Amino acid sequence: MIPISDNIRLRHQPIMIYWLIGINIAIFLWQLKLELSGELGYFINSWGLIPAQITSAIVNAIYFNPAAWVVVFWRSIALFLGMFLHGSFSQILGNLLFLWVFGKTVENVIGHGRFLALYLGAGILTGIAQIILEPSLTIPLIGANGAIAAILGAYVFKFPKVKIDTILPLLIVYIPIELPAYLYLFWWFIQQLFYGIGSLNIPPSGVNSASLAYWTQFLGLSIGAAFMRFSQPHSK
Repeated sequence: MIPISDNIRLRHQPIMIYWLIGINIAIFLWQLKLELSGELGYFINSWGLIPAQITSAIVNAIYFNPAAWVVVFWRSIALFLGMFLHGSFSQILGNLLFLWVFGKTVENVIGHGRFLALYLGAGILTGIAQIILEPSLTIPLIGANGAIAAILGAYVFKFPKVKIDTILPLLIVYIPIELPAYLYLFWWFIQQLFYGIGSLNIPPSGVNSASLAYWTQFLGLSIGAAFMRFSQPHSK
């Protein structure tokens, strides 16, 4: 299923969506350049989120060397930067498609500033959760999956039954249909099975393991729904 549009009229231009899509595409093009020069593996392993590195730095700072908190700070930057890195063509295309279709409406509902806070906050919180639950993981985790899941969660909380214009590809035939928004909660998890398609060459794994961490997606969806719930004005 390929979501196209929700046909909800926008009152304002989705400025943050434009910026986020532009930044993600620009960085992915930079990744392609690095892959051609053989530097992509070093770049991803330096700036991707590696839980074991942050865990080791925290333990060292607490028990052995307080000055190591500087290392913790620099390692933690990956919580932010890792959201803008992607491991495959299918991952970035899937994430940006969901960001556009569902994000532009969410941004219009909650405003530009709150939308950016939701996007970045959910991405960072799901990254922290990954560190807590998989502290010894040595594979770099990259991608905006947690942030996009939060946007989807916020959308479905607000508009669960809105019809989404969808294209259903059947081999070489493409059938246009309308599906309720809540069905995309299930499709979000299914489509990530295909995020390995068009993977970039990222040693040592060569794949983006973040697409396999489904439990972080549940957290992202919950964050988005809760954010939307408490962002709405209370009726008297």
